Amino acid sequence: MAARIAQTTGAEHTAILGLGVYRPVRVVTNDEVAGPINSSDEWIQTRSGIKTRRFADESETIQSMSVAAARGALDSAGIAVDQVDCVIVATSTHLLLTPAAAPRIATELGMNGSAAFDVSAGCAGFCHAVALASDLVRGGTAAHVLVIGVEKLTDTINPADRSTAFLFADGAGAVIVGPSAEPGIGPTVWGSDGTQHHAIRQDKDWVEFFREIEEKGTDAVRPYLAMEGTAVFRWAAHSLEKVCRDAIDRAGLSTDDLDAMIPHQANGRIIEIMARVLKLPENCALANDIEETGNTSAASIPLAMEAMLRKGESKPGDTALLIAFGAGLSYAAQVVTLPKFAITV
Repeated sequence: MAARIAQTTGAEHTAILGLGVYRPVRVVTNDEVAGPINSSDEWIQTRSGIKTRRFADESETIQSMSVAAARGALDSAGIAVDQVDCVIVATSTHLLLTPAAAPRIATELGMNGSAAFDVSAGCAGFCHAVALASDLVRGGTAAHVLVIGVEKLTDTINPADRSTAFLFADGAGAVIVGPSAEPGIGPTVWGSDGTQHHAIRQDKDWVEFFREIEEKGTDAVRPYLAMEGTAVFRWAAHSLEKVCRDAIDRAGLSTDDLDAMIPHQANGRIIEIMARVLKLPENCALANDIEETGNTSAASIPLAMEAMLRKGESKPGDTALLIAFGAGLSYAAQVVTLPKFAITV
């Protein structure tokens, strides 16, 4: 008779226990980014809803921003470093193919032997990582999971590219996912559409770039982030209502039960469309951090969550729908209970 393999079980329910963020010091206006793309403040605001964004300097790295956000999440959750046994970093802008950013972040935080890995799901990465973290805790694989969404998109964009230069920015947000007496993270609705892989992409792969260096030397043009904005806009406007409704339904709720909606801060117009088609109740707060923060990809949702809590637009304990979409094209949504948060400036 074959030996029986033991199984683990974990917490019945999970929740986001604490939130911390890091916003780079430098505030960048539309006027500053408009020149190289022959644009204007009015055009950028009309097109995207962005007024300002944050650009990281050389000292503000993927690792340093992640560590700062993580410390805020640990503090607000009241969780000690040695209680975290897994770190998941969602990012598309850690520019080393290997090793992942997560192990060094875990080590700098003082963790000893914690599992640590990166996930790449574009702007949907944070919601993917929250889903993984919740399942790890419920499955007994981890007791507490640190989830970080972090990007330094200014390392990847061409400042003269009219489709991307005004949109993207930098920052980090982190949460602690752990056991809870009551359900605090609903079932995740996620998926992908590889037919739209071209809509947001690195415009050349590294092998192509290396060959170009051999042929052209210093005239070779490095890879940049490229986006077909119209394709992304149409896809989001057409596809995301069902994802949102499915996430609400799977949580056993209706839109009337939502206190807040926190969509990925991709574009102010997309956010408005999503709120309108879902017919959110008047008392449902809608995240609009894109005005001050721009599009920070995997960092977008935790940064927007912190902004709503800090400004008093929402409060810990509120019920919020998270919905994110991005390169892949990948998407994910879940309903969560908003956590305690670290006060930042």
